[in-house]
Amino acid sequence: MGSALHGRSGAAERLLAWLEPREEEMAALLAELVSVPTENPPGRNYRACADLLENKLCQTGLTCERHEFPASPNRVDASDDTAVSLLARFGSGTRTLYFHGHYDVVPAQSPVQFQPVRKEHFLFGRGSCDMKGGIVAMLFAVRALQECAVELNGRIALALVPDEETGGARGSAWLAREGKLGRNAIGMLLAEPTSGVVWNANRGAISLRITVLGKSAHVGLQHRGVNAFEQMLRVAERLQELKRDVEQRKTGCTIGAEQTRSSILMLGGESGGGTNFNVVPERCWFTLDRRINPEEDFDAEKNRLIMVLQECRRDGIRLEWEILQEGRAAACSESDSLGRSLAQSVQGVSGEAPRFEMCPGLLETRFYAALGVPAYAYGPGLLSVAHGPQEYVDMRKVRDCAAIYALTAIEMLHA
Repeated sequence: MGSALHGRSGAAERLLAWLEPREEEMAALLAELVSVPTENPPGRNYRACADLLENKLCQTGLTCERHEFPASPNRVDASDDTAVSLLARFGSGTRTLYFHGHYDVVPAQSPVQFQPVRKEHFLFGRGSCDMKGGIVAMLFAVRALQECAVELNGRIALALVPDEETGGARGSAWLAREGKLGRNAIGMLLAEPTSGVVWNANRGAISLRITVLGKSAHVGLQHRGVNAFEQMLRVAERLQELKRDVEQRKTGCTIGAEQTRSSILMLGGESGGGTNFNVVPERCWFTLDRRINPEEDFDAEKNRLIMVLQECRRDGIRLEWEILQEGRAAACSESDSLGRSLAQSVQGVSGEAPRFEMCPGLLETRFYAALGVPAYAYGPGLLSVAHGPQEYVDMRKVRDCAAIYALTAIEMLHA
């Protein structure tokens, strides 16, 4: 055990001893969760997964609040469109350590991914890594504290949310706007698949879909049309100029070996348009994904993007744009008490001190950081297999993370 855990080594030993034989129990719960296809987009089966999680929380004896995002009047199927967030609490007092997880998953490459497969210590299936395995670890961390009768001076709040994979509009962003997220928080742990490192920072993001409008005509009369594809190339050329400038900037944050320090602007992640090879295209579109380093000014960078598009309009190009997601960069110090406690707990369980890095993507730690709450991501999965066709999680890592979360809670909320 790390030095900070030494004074409470008895509780740590009880926790680890309780968790050690429960790999099968954890795998069974994870298989149940994976079997619910909470694909986002479009946001399917949220209610079914929330019902399952709420049932498990209540069985554990936790108090649980259920928050349903106000329904859209245009929804077709209520069972697929109801975005449910759960806030469960363990312990007493006001000082609160948040365990945070999202239960939505990216779309599967095949329906078979929602049929979980167990191979030795590994469980395969969509969401096993990102991040239903992390949710299981957090649930069992609370159970371990409960079963081992650990006294806490404060409480743990479990926030389980939908919509993370598309920016969190009906999940964390809504809860934060309503003042329901981060109340009385002393810190937050997020169970994303961090590949053994701690993510203490993330880039901001602005993602757009840009549509360029023209006028259709037969190829033989193309002079009567306006070619949206050719106009789109003009827009992309202007944005490439911005890209060259943006990507000269470097972050000072610690990053992974396979990452680049450059700020990011990517064009054409998705694109499309036209109706046939012999028709002048009247509509073409493409996406833009701007990832903003913590040192950059989010509002200024967003304005620069919009200004380029407005200049294209002034030059006679008909276009429109839609913001798909936006989220601000965030960063927390490694030396904060929660960061130190998490690192000591990781070392106490794994035997190695973790490295702190900036996440290459967007994190829901940003909603807590915006409130001045220290927030870190550490979870059992590997980022390299998240979202992939062979997504899996090592159940031994899930068990270890449960111990790490529980030990960190003891350090932060010791009686």
